Formats: sequence, C-alpha cells, structure tokens
Amino acid sequence: MSIYEVAYNLEKAIRQSEEFQRLKKMYEEIQHDETSSRMFNNFRNIQMRLHQKQMTGEEILPEEIEQAQKVAALVQQHDKIAQLMELEQRMSFLIAELNKIVLKPLEELYNEFE
Repeated sequence: MSIYEVAYNLEKAIRQSEEFQRLKKMYEEIQHDETSSRMFNNFRNIQMRLHQKQMTGEEILPEEIEQAQKVAALVQQHDKIAQLMELEQRMSFLIAELNKIVLKPLEELYNEFE
C-alpha cells in the first residue's frame, strides 16, 4: 500500500469518526439557523482576518483585539456555538495527535544523532 493510499484511508477514517460526525452535525445545525449562522460566521471571519494579519506581520490594532474579544464572549454564551467550538477543539486535538504519529519517524531520525 502506498503512502498516499494510507493517507486517503486516514482521511476516510476521520470523516467516519464519531468526533467528525458530531462536529459536522453541530455545524449543520448552526448553519440552518440564520441567527446562529450569522453570529458564527462573523466570529470566524474576525478570527481569520486577525490570523492572516498575524501571519503577514501586520499590526493588530487594539480595537480589533477588543472587537474579537467581545464577539468571542458573545459567541461563547450561545449554547450551540459553544458546543461547536468544543467539538472543534476535540477535533483539533485528534488531528494534532495524528500529526505526532505521522511525524514520529522524522523525530526519531533527528533525535538519533543528537
């Protein structure tokens, strides 16, 4: 089996995982509720804009940080969005763990010569 086949099998396993299915279901619920969807999408857009500025070295203004904090606090008070964010964190943790496993051969290789 090639490395790409293994990767595609891993992708399939992730899509079929309970964690992903729960995340997908909650995301769909939020997208079908206009108010929740608008609130969540606004939050994500602010996050992405700040992340992009950070990655390009642009200055993030105090007003932008304050706005992001206010929106985050509002979003966390919304039960379904808070649940979605928790599910996203779990999925992110799972992906990080998988990444550690995948990169283990390189880590071992480089640590072998230290």
